[in-house]
Amino acid sequence: MIKRPDTKAQRLKRHRRVRAKVSGTPERPRLNVFRSEKNIYAQIIDDTVGRTLCAASSVEKGFDGSGANKEGARKVGKLIAERALAAGIKTVAFDRGGYVYHGRVAELAEGAREGGLEF
Repeated sequence: MIKRPDTKAQRLKRHRRVRAKVSGTPERPRLNVFRSEKNIYAQIIDDTVGRTLCAASSVEKGFDGSGANKEGARKVGKLIAERALAAGIKTVAFDRGGYVYHGRVAELAEGAREGGLEF
């Protein structure tokens, strides 16, 4: 019998390892990324009070494009940067959520940088 690795459990293990080092403060909140098969989500979190300051995703009404490709991820990155700057947030700590910094996750980060966020 062939045993397949539990990729979700492996990602959560990596995510816990990353979260042990990355934490959001009021001065530098955490930019969290979650990706599913069809969509991608980003939120900026202040971990000291456990509050989401702003969020963006590819499932929002009025979002044109797909969250399942790089172009959609870059649009979500620009959208989260726009909302963060409107909320007065300029620098963030990037939390890749246990995902490899590649593909859609990297495109979201580049879109956020293009939008004006620093990390």
